[in-house]
Amino acid sequence: MIDVSDTGSQIHYVTNFQDLVGTPFHDEINAICWTRKLLGDFSEIVKKIELNENIAVIEAKELLELPLSEQGQLAREIILNDMKLLKDLGASPILNLIKYYERDENYPFFPTDVYSFHVDRSPLPIDTFLCTYYGESSELLPNAQAEQKVLVPEIRQELKKRYQGEDEGFELFLSDHFFDLHYRAKPKAYPISVGLGTICRLAVDHPESKVLPCVHRAPKEKTGENRLLLIC
Repeated sequence: MIDVSDTGSQIHYVTNFQDLVGTPFHDEINAICWTRKLLGDFSEIVKKIELNENIAVIEAKELLELPLSEQGQLAREIILNDMKLLKDLGASPILNLIKYYERDENYPFFPTDVYSFHVDRSPLPIDTFLCTYYGESSELLPNAQAEQKVLVPEIRQELKKRYQGEDEGFELFLSDHFFDLHYRAKPKAYPISVGLGTICRLAVDHPESKVLPCVHRAPKEKTGENRLLLIC
């Protein structure tokens, strides 16, 4: 049984960009979130961009060319400023307009798409940044409320059936197919929706990390409502 007091204990909230990038992860803290009340009309930007596929990358040039009202321009300025702040930090922010992500159909009993709770991994010491401006926002799951799927006996046994190789190669199989990055919520877990406009910096599984990687997932989009997401 999960204690409600555990909810959010791994998240540290800040009020500016400097604290977002300057606050170190430590102990249980593996998510730093800058909460903001956004000004402007982000829905206008979403409606002005024609989406002909499931996901589109919106370049700054395309954003600048959109004819927008005063409220739409305010929203655009916020996005462009966020992108500049992250670029100045050395990151490579990408603005996505999302209808929906592709589902993983290779292993139906164990999907490894972004709708599944997962952690990010990198060989280099980096962090993940994300911010939803419009649509459903990302969800975080406290590590104490998550269990790695490959350690669940029945799931592990099913994976071994699919593997059909030598025992010593099984762990590599799990890693190569990203199975080991995915988690499931424990009973009575409390996933946390980070909210619109909040820029989150999430700990990644990398060799120099001193904390557990942050478990998170993409939300299920509402029908007919595209999602505007900045990620890097």
